[in-house]
This record gives sequence, structure tokens and C-alpha cells, in this order.
Amino acid sequence: MKPKLVVVGAAGRMGKRILSLAVEAGEFDIIAAVERQGHPDIGKDAGLLAAAGPINVELADVFMAAGGSQPPLATGVAGACVAVDFSQPEAAEKTVDYCLENSVALVSGTTGLSSQQREKIKAASEKIPIIYGTNMSVGMNVLFNLVGKVATMLGDEYDIEIVEQHHRFKKDAPSGSALTLAENICKATGRDIDGTLTHGRNGKDALRQKGTIGVHAIRAGDITGIHSVIFGTLGETVTLNHTANSRDTFARGALRAAKWLVGKEPALYSMADVLGI
Repeated sequence: MKPKLVVVGAAGRMGKRILSLAVEAGEFDIIAAVERQGHPDIGKDAGLLAAAGPINVELADVFMAAGGSQPPLATGVAGACVAVDFSQPEAAEKTVDYCLENSVALVSGTTGLSSQQREKIKAASEKIPIIYGTNMSVGMNVLFNLVGKVATMLGDEYDIEIVEQHHRFKKDAPSGSALTLAENICKATGRDIDGTLTHGRNGKDALRQKGTIGVHAIRAGDITGIHSVIFGTLGETVTLNHTANSRDTFARGALRAAKWLVGKEPALYSMADVLGI
């Protein structure tokens, strides 16, 4: 039997690709597609919206109310196995509540979460299996794994700069992936991230401070996602780079994670667990 899948943020750029690729793969039974209240496409076939053909699942704007006092958002959704959420931070808590109330595994790729929202996900993982990741790309998660090792091998004499590039519509800056790269470097090198990051530079006296990590956000056009980590010292530069050529790389990674997560014990997992790295 195919795992029953709920897609949250289903009419967004990522949500549509997740839906389309899930239909194409044929490995899930898509039983619900959720969007924000007031979205103009509520009630339309989610498959048609994703250019995947009709799937007889209408885009809905409600989760089951607390305690189950209202009907579920779509027929059969109470039997969902896993939800994939690429919505906005303000919607993420509702997704967590729904998954807790219905014992549904959760793959969350929503970025820009507050520390309080991330703590809520962590607490929820004591009761349901959750994968939270700022980037679901397989290649990007390999980069996450590498940057701390490279920083340790190169040593303190190498300055570190992170440059991330995204499309003009991205709300949060720096990207969640850029922050994950910085966190992994800080963890590997014993830095306190709160006092280490320098977000851009400006002014007549903006010399680089030794031990800091520069983080720079570019927003232009339709750039899907480019992350570069620059390690530079006098005489040489080492650059690690990842370029996402389309959103499909994130969508495929999220679906791979969802398939892996079904049936797992409650815990907070990562894409590193999915990939075995």
C-alpha cells in the first residue's frame, strides 16, 4: 500500500513541484493539498494547479480543528502517513499541530522559522517522526556535511565567507541553508555563532575581523539557489559551491525524505540521516 501524503503549501512554487513529481513517481497516495486561507485557488483540483493532471484532490484551506471538532480538510486525510510542508513560517505551527493530533510524520522544509517555532518542532519530535531541513537537496546536504571538515583542515588562517543567491521573491535573508552552513562550520571549529557572523559590510572602516564568518545575501531575478563557501588566505582560495538548477532537486529530496520517514520512531531526523552521511 502506498503511503498517504499531505502536501502543505501546495499552491506555492515548491508545493506544485512536490505534487507534480509525487504524481509522476507514483509512490504516494496524495490525499490532501493545503494552502493558506483566502488563497484564490481554493477548491480547484490540486493536480491541475501543479500541471500534473487531475488527481481528484481539491486545494483546501483548513486543517482538522483541535480535538477533531470539525471535519478533516479532505476525505481520508485522517489516515495520512506523512505530510510535506513548504509553506510560510506563520503556517508551520498549524502543520505541526495537525501532525501531532493525527500521528502523522512530518517533513518540513519551511525556512525563516523563529527559535520558538524550531523549539516547537523539536518538542513535537518526541511524539512523531520529523525531518526538518533548510535544504532538501541531496547535493546541498553533502555540502553541509563537508564545510565543517574543510574549515577544520584548513585552520584559523583561512578567512571564511558565505555568499547565497536566490530569486527576488524570497522573503528571509540570509537563507536557511546559508545559516546551516555557518552553524556547521562554527560547530566544527568551536566558534560561538552568535558572535561570529558578519552580515555584509558597510562604511569606511569595515575591515574583516579575524575569526568572523561573512554572510552575504543576493536577491535577483529567478535564481533558484546558489551557495558558495569561500575559504581564503594569503596566496590561495578554496571555494565550495552548490548550484540548484531547478526546484525539482529540492522536491525530489523532500519526497525521498518522506518515503524514508514513514514508519520511523519519533525523533528529530535530518537529511543526513536519510542519506546515511
